[in-house]
Formats: sequence, structure tokens, C-alpha cells
Amino acid sequence: MKAIVATEQAAEAAGITLAERPEPTPAINDVVVEVHASGFVPAEWEWPSTWVDRSGHDRVQAIIGHEFAGVVSSLGYGTTGLSPGQRVFGITDWHRDGTLAEYAAVEARNLAPLPGNVGFTVGASLPISGLTAWQGLFQHGRLQAGRSVLAHGAAGAVGSVVTQLAREFGAYVIGTGRTADRQAALDFGANEFLDLDHDDLDDIGGVDLVFDVIGGDIQRRSASIIRPGGTLVSVVGPVETRPVDGLAIDFVVESVPSQLMEIVDRVRDGRLRTHIGTVAPLDDAVPALNPTERRKGKTVIRVRP
Repeated sequence: MKAIVATEQAAEAAGITLAERPEPTPAINDVVVEVHASGFVPAEWEWPSTWVDRSGHDRVQAIIGHEFAGVVSSLGYGTTGLSPGQRVFGITDWHRDGTLAEYAAVEARNLAPLPGNVGFTVGASLPISGLTAWQGLFQHGRLQAGRSVLAHGAAGAVGSVVTQLAREFGAYVIGTGRTADRQAALDFGANEFLDLDHDDLDDIGGVDLVFDVIGGDIQRRSASIIRPGGTLVSVVGPVETRPVDGLAIDFVVESVPSQLMEIVDRVRDGRLRTHIGTVAPLDDAVPALNPTERRKGKTVIRVRP
């Protein structure tokens, strides 16, 4: 089968290639999925699981990508709740071969049914961005109506979902980004926009929840404007500067089928829009995943037409 594999850690995206790999076989409680579309997160180059397995051994030409939409092809021993031909979407295990391939082996517990009126490209754009936003806001951020949320990268793949979900649940959302992101952030529902290149974070005054997808100096400055009892949620690793009278949480997203259904239901009825940027076929995935300029939104690779 065709697959996109990582060949050299130092090269990052420049070290990926389209290769032929054996089709996977399902282990106990697995399914093999015929992948129709796969999303991709550029930060995958920074994940240890891209380069080493659970035992710490080097992974050789690991298939990258971990979110997808497709059709169940075959079942492993003991697998229940799914059937061949069923449309599904979800996230694969970080340490296993991924989804930028014609087939992927996935634990059945990580999958949710993909409704027939949601296309595979949209379905593949949802799992990591949608679940990251959902878990950061509600599990870790304990968001309540009437609270204020500072959503960094509000026009990006994750930030746009954070903005929409926070608004739906009654929060006041301040989106951040670059000058060119202003209108997109407001279109996704931000009540106001802060230009990180030209505006001062201190001018906000104070917020109850910061959702950070940037890290570094932006994260440190954000911690200082969190109100007492507030929370800094980070998806870019351990928090370096904690709020004085609040919580700091960093987390790794997990595949939770019930949450995937909450997210896809909102897409179906129009409450949630996914932000898809670049879409390319598998044969053209290498240049699409190795852009020469900044790209907006989620990159999705169509594995099958």
C-alpha cells in the first residue's frame, strides 16, 4: 500500500517520503480501516512517539498522521461494536503506524461512527482539533457560562473550535492571532480580537481561562492576566509560568468516542464549522505537508477520491 513515512528526525517535514508499505493486519480488538482522508498536525515532528516505540527503540520509517475518516475493512479477534463497511473516524495510537496510508490498524475503542451526511474530508479534520478543544475547555478548564476565555490562535485548526465551543456554552471569547487572522477569528465567534504582533496582552485586564496553543513568551505573559481561581490550559507541553492564584494544566488529547459524537453532531446541525486549509491527494502529500509558507487551518490529505 502507499503511505507517507518519516525518515529522518532532524529533517522533520523535509524528511518524509511516499513509500510502499505492507498492509496492516488487525490485532486483538483492532479494526483495519480503509482510510479515505487523514488530517495532520505539524507538531507531530516534536512528539517522541513519532521516532521511538513504547520500549524506547527507534521507529524505522514510521507512517505519520493520527486522525482520519474511512471505512472498516476487517476486524481483529474479539472486536465488537463495529462491522465491515461501516463509516468511522477517530484517532490512532500515537506509537503505532498512522493514517497517512491506504489502510490503518486502529483499536476499535478509539473510533466513532461517521454519519453519512458528513464527508470524509470534514470527518478527518475533526478528531484532534475537536477533541483538543473539547477536553481543554470542559474536562481540564471546567468552563462555565459567563466566564471569559482567551483563545490563542483563534483562527487556527484548534483555536477556531475552541472559540466556537466556548461561545456556544456562554463564554465571552477574546481571540488572538496575527493581523491577517482578525476577520476569521471574529467570523468563528470571537467577541473581540487581540493582535499579538501589535496589541498588549495586559490591556485585556483579566480572564478566567487561557487556552494556549503557542507556548513560550506568549504563555508566560498570559499567565499573569488570569484572574484568581482561573486556569491556564496548555497543549504545547509543561507550563513554565503558573498563574499566581490559579491552575496550570497541560494535557495530551485522548480519543473519546462519546465526545467525537458530540463534536460531529454539532457539525451536522451547523453549530460548529471545521477550519480546513490545504486539501491534497496522497500522491501530492509530501509537498502539502512541507509548505514553503505559513498555511491557515487544518491540512487534510485525501487518500481516496
